[in-house]
Amino acid sequence: MMSLIQQLIDWIEDNLQGEFSLAGLASHLGYSPYYCSFKFHQATGMSIRRYVLLRRLYLSTEDLKKQRKIIDIAMDYEYSSQEAYSRAFKKVFGVSPKEFQQHKMPIQSFTKLTIHQGKDGIAMTNRETEVAQLQRTNRELFDRDVLNLLNGQMMYEEFKSKKLMGDSDYAPFNEAMCVHATTSTIFDTAFIQTRASGHHVSEESYCNTVIKPLSSLFNKRYNYIVLWFGEDMFCQMNLLTLLAYLERSNYGGKVFLNSFREDEFKVNQVELTLGNYSSVYEDVLVSHVNPSQELMPVMYQAVKLFLEMQSENNAVTQFILNNQQLSQSELLKRLFVVFPMIGYGDTQYIELIEKAK
Repeated sequence: MMSLIQQLIDWIEDNLQGEFSLAGLASHLGYSPYYCSFKFHQATGMSIRRYVLLRRLYLSTEDLKKQRKIIDIAMDYEYSSQEAYSRAFKKVFGVSPKEFQQHKMPIQSFTKLTIHQGKDGIAMTNRETEVAQLQRTNRELFDRDVLNLLNGQMMYEEFKSKKLMGDSDYAPFNEAMCVHATTSTIFDTAFIQTRASGHHVSEESYCNTVIKPLSSLFNKRYNYIVLWFGEDMFCQMNLLTLLAYLERSNYGGKVFLNSFREDEFKVNQVELTLGNYSSVYEDVLVSHVNPSQELMPVMYQAVKLFLEMQSENNAVTQFILNNQQLSQSELLKRLFVVFPMIGYGDTQYIELIEKAK
């Protein structure tokens, strides 16, 4: 079935610019429209219509970066008007096409799905090459008064051992803030107790894993803090927690976000202004409600996904229920491919699989 789904995806991709027709897709593959829709949803966790919408909008961001006229972009992707395109764009990214074009803010990628993948898989861009390009544009971020906060121990060990950011300091954030309860306060005793309980570990173990590696953040003063976080929901909820902490600790230096995709290390660097992340943290991670504040697109998209995942009937759980015939290892492989924007690891997915069964 996976090869059939990949044929569906390939045909859709070839027809994203121009009038898309489910009937045309079904006729091309020799199946009924219902069968194509059912199989696509079963394999990808979303409807064909939703896939087409997200792919078109994501591809349109490249046209916006090139400063093309918005009306021309709207027509290329089969929108009836510039207004219709703008409404759809803002619903997905949280900003209008014009705002995105002016500020070039990071967004969550929605690349072509590859369900039936060859043995070689996906090649990752060399991190050292990408970091070298950053150094040419922002050299001050490689000095000793800089702290690089990295999403996870593996990334930390690579950056520190290779001194990828020169003489600056490095610290990992070894958490998964997108799962389990948290507290209004951050990194205090109540936070540690709550998070340790959620992860089913002792407070001592939690401190050794999460708190102690952040000692430089707590004890030293830096002119610059650089946050290295992927664009998926997992990473963005970790990022939100650190930004909220920086606000509450009255950090007065400059903050940069180096956002990237996990499978393709292409960095999008932006300077962030602190000011409302504390209240967003409270709304989203503590109260599980939509924040009233405006967010950069990549975090806006991640917040939407996080809140959707709080529902028992979320897309991931439905995908698991629809594919119960698969072994756990095969189901895990499919989940990683189908839901790259979630960013869960084995632990989080296994918990969902066991809960669903």
